Amino acid sequence: MAISQEVERGENMEQEEMREPLMKEGKSSSTCEEDGSPNNNRGSISMVLFSTLIAVWGSFAFGLCMGYSAPTQSSIIDDLGLTIAEYSVFGSIVNIGAMIGAITSGYIADFTGRKGAMRISAIFCIIGWLVVYFSKEAWSLDVGRFCMGYGIGVVSYVVPVFIAEITPKNIRGGLTTLNQLMICTGSSYAYIVGTFVTWRTLALTGLIPSSILLLGLFFVPESPRWLAKVGKHKEFEVALQRLRGKDADISEEATEIQDYIETLKHLPKAKMLDLFQRRYARSVIIGVGLIFFQQFGGINGYFFYVSNIFESAGFSSGNVGTILCACIQVPITALGAMLMDKTGRRPLLLMSSTGTFLGCFLVGISFYLKGHGVSSGWVPILVLIGILVDIGSFSLGMGSVPWVIMSEIFPINIKGTAGSLVTLMHWVGAWVTSYTFNFLMSWSSSGTSFLYSGVCAACVIFIIMVVPETKGRTLEEIQASMNT
Repeated sequence: MAISQEVERGENMEQEEMREPLMKEGKSSSTCEEDGSPNNNRGSISMVLFSTLIAVWGSFAFGLCMGYSAPTQSSIIDDLGLTIAEYSVFGSIVNIGAMIGAITSGYIADFTGRKGAMRISAIFCIIGWLVVYFSKEAWSLDVGRFCMGYGIGVVSYVVPVFIAEITPKNIRGGLTTLNQLMICTGSSYAYIVGTFVTWRTLALTGLIPSSILLLGLFFVPESPRWLAKVGKHKEFEVALQRLRGKDADISEEATEIQDYIETLKHLPKAKMLDLFQRRYARSVIIGVGLIFFQQFGGINGYFFYVSNIFESAGFSSGNVGTILCACIQVPITALGAMLMDKTGRRPLLLMSSTGTFLGCFLVGISFYLKGHGVSSGWVPILVLIGILVDIGSFSLGMGSVPWVIMSEIFPINIKGTAGSLVTLMHWVGAWVTSYTFNFLMSWSSSGTSFLYSGVCAACVIFIIMVVPETKGRTLEEIQASMNT
């Protein structure tokens, strides 16, 4: 395809000057990382693991926020006397806040650092949960939900970027996938715990993950790549040494990162319109494309309204199916995390997108049979199987791998701007899918599922034709290859 050839060999001197040092870096890094460590001295990754575990509490807060509205709907409506329309505003306004958070996330992460962005996110989430806990009217619920949305909009971008920038290449995929695993764990926690406690108590527990993140950030280093980018060379070396262990030889990795940063100084500060330059076209198409297919494959519609889907398929109650869907995410996402650095990104994406196609198609067939009065006794079982296949397949790869690849493919000089664009696409897609799902189901239950299965099939083709494999390569090697 022309997408893979967008940078012509003789395009201009600036790109040639960038390519040469980057390709040299690729050779040096491949030799210094043969043993799977960042250099020939293995050092220690204990600080990397600790820093990752702190960061992904932000992901848990993300999942808890997204899952909060489902089990609390009836109790909030009854306690505060809300109408369905007022509760719908409460449930959906989180996406509006997240869109704004997404737009500003890259700029915040570039200006305050990755840790600074995570602190801001945690503060907004804490404020949001407190406002919801003390709410007695609809408007205060909306204010709290909006604050939470802004917080998770920021953290949804910065957590995978922070993990990718601190982690050695041989474990980067698996650790970055912990982001999605903790999102799933947070949403499952909300679904399950929310059935046993009051909505105010569940809101109070929302303070825990954000507080852990806020306090834990005092004990972890800043991203070395960001420190090098902003010219804090002493802090850069200290942070890299802490991450690799006090006995590790960081000289080669430090030189590689600094050389790459030097090549970026010749480029102007990136703006949103700069993303549409030819040199960045492939990275932007891959990042935006994967998030587009992730969201418009219908996953949010199925997950948010799964109880109603089961009831329309013939189940007397959708609660059991809803809990099954919530629980299946965690173990399968964990499996995807373990496979990430073994099978590679592309195989996981292909298996996942193929599975989502089959799941959506099976749901479509089930409702088609019901509409024509054929094998109606089997429809509930087929719908359950189809949705479990869809959600399980999504959790295996499409939920997490696009974020991993997004954190890897963008050069650091445009990472903030490009990250904002991709994260904005995520939240716009989430809002469009969740808002239109019920209207589409009213039009045609089978047609809606067939539509989503078509999007998933297109995703398979997109992955085969466009998406590169990034397993086992440094960030600098990946970004150099995007321009060849």
